[in-house]
Amino acid sequence: MLQNLHTHTHFSDGSDAPLKYIETAQADGLKSIGFSDHSPLPFENTFALREDQVRDYCNTVLSLREQLSDTTNPYFLPKIDLFLGMEADYIPGVGHSFSHFLENYPLDYIIGSVHLVRNSSSSNLWFIDGPDPATYDDGLTGLFGGDIRRGVTAYYNQVNEMLATCKMDIVGHLDKIKMHNGGRYFQETDPWYIGLINETLDMVKQSGAIVEVNTRGLYKKRCDSLFPGPAILKKIHALKIPVIITSDAHKPGEITMLFNETAELLAGIGFTESMNLTATGWESVSLL
Repeated sequence: MLQNLHTHTHFSDGSDAPLKYIETAQADGLKSIGFSDHSPLPFENTFALREDQVRDYCNTVLSLREQLSDTTNPYFLPKIDLFLGMEADYIPGVGHSFSHFLENYPLDYIIGSVHLVRNSSSSNLWFIDGPDPATYDDGLTGLFGGDIRRGVTAYYNQVNEMLATCKMDIVGHLDKIKMHNGGRYFQETDPWYIGLINETLDMVKQSGAIVEVNTRGLYKKRCDSLFPGPAILKKIHALKIPVIITSDAHKPGEITMLFNETAELLAGIGFTESMNLTATGWESVSLL
């Protein structure tokens, strides 16, 4: 299970060049690491790749992979496998399709995620991520009139549309809409919220995608549970949906944050395996 596939470098909103993450991954004992910088978007932002950076990003990772394959180079020992991915942001009608990235770049995998929620009656977007809860609150008020059920429903409808129309390997931080909620607007036990989750999980099952168990909200202290949380993970286990543990690292030191604790939590729910990407494709491996 010693792998992290959700990693952001300085090409998007990470802190360092890919090599630094590789060195840290080697020191942490990882057998492989995947880079997943944010896909470009057609508007100014502070977190995504620029369109003119994508080729350089890909070439940098592929060049490092070629160097890593040279087993005579002591600098790159111990051996570690390297994968090229992308976290593709799904916003209906905005930006490239996921298939565009798969067809035009040599990606090994795609993480499909929603960070910006559309309101069908407005061209503005609700940014549910980032470190500042005020951004979440302002977007909820400005785009959804403060109606949390309406806003959360729009989020899960967008995730469902992504699952129905896009090909991805991994579904990113499935319930991230809760991050800045902090119990203020809704409870995860609310019947309407459970209904939305159940609908989305049925679509995940149909899609065949892997659900990431993302540790970032916990170790950044922005949330009191994983993405997704234990109640949803129990449903995922019952539906036999495959999972993978990721850290959503934006700094080298975050690559394996809370991996052991998360594996133990999953084992307590009943999971025995997680998914692992290899040179020949996806395989299940023992969780512990």
